[in-house]
Formats: sequence, structure tokens, C-alpha cells
Amino acid sequence: MQFRFVTAGESHGPGLTAVVEGMPAGLELTPDDIDRDLARRQLGHGRGGRMKIEKDRAEITAGIRHGHTLGSPVALRIENRDYANWEDRMSPWPVAAAVEEVHLPRPGHADLAGVQKYGHTDVRNVLERASARETAARVAAGALAKALLRELGVTVLSHVTRIGTVVAPERDGLRPEDFEGVDDSPVRCIDATASEAMVAEIDDARRANESLGGIFEVRAFGLVPGIGAHTSWEERLDGRLAQAIISIQAMKGVAIGDGFALAERVGSQAHDEIFWSPERGYHRETNRAGGLEGGMTTGDPLIVRAAMKPLPTLTKPLRSVDIETKEPAQALRERTDSCTVPAAGVVGEAMVALVLSAAYREKLGGDHIDDVRASLRAYEGRIGWRRDR
Repeated sequence: MQFRFVTAGESHGPGLTAVVEGMPAGLELTPDDIDRDLARRQLGHGRGGRMKIEKDRAEITAGIRHGHTLGSPVALRIENRDYANWEDRMSPWPVAAAVEEVHLPRPGHADLAGVQKYGHTDVRNVLERASARETAARVAAGALAKALLRELGVTVLSHVTRIGTVVAPERDGLRPEDFEGVDDSPVRCIDATASEAMVAEIDDARRANESLGGIFEVRAFGLVPGIGAHTSWEERLDGRLAQAIISIQAMKGVAIGDGFALAERVGSQAHDEIFWSPERGYHRETNRAGGLEGGMTTGDPLIVRAAMKPLPTLTKPLRSVDIETKEPAQALRERTDSCTVPAAGVVGEAMVALVLSAAYREKLGGDHIDDVRASLRAYEGRIGWRRDR
């Protein structure tokens, strides 16, 4: 059973669309299952004026009837309220009034490479789709994936571990309950002291006309062993997760488990020793691998970290070149955020959930959610897996 999704839409166009294929029939959903995550994506200290305009809600246009999935593709639409201010500039059809082109590409954005690749003369033809506004559609699709995973005992959560120079202290053995209230932090950090320092750093950057990046961490709890495969490179779950995370706008690095820190250690300090007991079955006392070995889940919590660069749209623009005149110029300046790492964590949850849902569907199949559950129970029984280990 193939599970996949696609998004469409531009930042200031009429709206965004997501289509999700491979959802089993019979899965119960409510509007809040989707809209809650869309609202969470709009959180975070350092957001700009766009968040005061948009109040994202998902309109279901296909695949769900009376609160249950039908087994057919699910289509979602998210209105761009800001389109009312951009209707002439972003109209799908020619307009009577002249529309000024944008000729000032931003360093660090898709602008210049995009106009070169597609032969555009107007940078807006690239920047609109390259904008992180597209992630609202990903979050809507990811909310469906998270609802499916919850039915299979899997929970996907995230938190911010770094913004700029401020790093939250490492905490071993995090459990789902440790994430309660994370969205109450203005930067979605579970450490209160670090949260305050992160807010202050964002404020300092804003006053200096700068933007800030950081690191977020996504954890998935309740995964059974053996999701993914070692048999071909495209089925290895670590590779699929890395591609999904790095595809998020402004991501520049991804690590599974202890990631780059493993390169500094000797082998005995890099791997997770295996034990067995009648009470717990196979288990590990450490999780340096981040829940993945050989491209497959181990049954331990999945840990994925992503490094996000500072946003390239600055209130004090960097140097660039006018693509029409070839003369030196300042890069395009548009409405922007100072920091979106907290929101990026929610997008990271969505992408991890989408990858995991695809891997679970490949493993378990099933046209109806009851079939999927039965297949999971049979697999857990065959490998002797206990969730309460």
C-alpha cells in the first residue's frame, strides 16, 4: 500500500492545497485534528506580520465523509487571507493593470537559481513557491499522518533545543509527558531558563535587523521494531527521514540520534548494547542510534534533529545584483520573521509523521483501519513485541 502526498500553491496566491493518498478507510477524524497543528505552526516568538493576517484552517474537499476517511485520496485546502492584498500581482490570469516585476534576488533564497533554471524574468515566479508558507500544506497533510499513527500507538512530538547561541541542556530519557506544555513556551523549548534566554536573543537580533536559526528535535514514541528496510537504499528509513527533513525550507543539517557526535567516539561508546529478559524481551539501555539501526526502527524512540539557518529575507538587506540591469543592488526586502525555529519544529513533526506513515503502510497494508490494526497485532505477536516492556 503506497502512502504519499503532494502540495500545491504559492505564498500569496489564493490558497494552498495538499493531497494525501494511501489513507485507510474508516479512520475517524475531527477538524481539530488538523487545525490544531496548523495553529501550532503559527506559534513562536519572532514571527512577523503575516501571522496576524492568516488564521489557518483546513477545508476538506475530498476523501472524508461524516468524519471518517473513505480510502480515497484526501484533499485539503488552506485559504491565504493575504491574497486579498495581492490579487492583481498573483492573479492566475492576465490583469489590466501593469504589475511590476521583481529583479532583486536574495542571497540564501531560491530566487537566483530559480530564475536561471526556469527562464523567468520575474523573481516572484520563484519566491512565491519557494516560500515557507508552503509548509502549512505539509502540516495539514502531516496531521492526517499523525492521526493514523496514533491509531497504531505512535506519537510524534518536537521541541526546540537551540536558537542562535542559546542551547538548552540535554535531557536523557525524554518521554511523551515531558512535552506537555511545550507549546506554552514562546519558543517551544521544554527548559524554562533556556526559553527565556532564547526570547532575549531573538529580541536582540530583531533590533539589529538580523534573523536567527537554530535546532529542533523530533521524537516518535511507540514504534515497533523493523519499520523500514536494509535491503535497498531507497527503503532505508534513516535516508527517507533525512531527505524529508532537509526538504523543509532553510534546513541545512539533519542528525539521527547522537548524529555527528558519534564521529568523535570510539566504537564501544557509539553503539547500543543489546540485552534480553523475560519481562522486557530484547532491549537496549542506551539510544545513541536514535531508534534506527541498518535503516530500520529498533523499538526505541526515534530521535531526529534538524539545523535551520537564519532566514534570508532581512530587514537590512544583503548585497545582490539586479537581474535586469546586472548592476549592484540591495536584495529584495519583504515582510519577514526574525526566527521561525519553533514553527519549523511543527513542520518537522509533520514530515517525520508522513515518512513513518508511508513506512507503516508498506509494512502493514490494509484497506480499512481495522485491517491495519489486525496486521500490526499479528506482526507484534510474531516478533514477541510488548509495548509495556
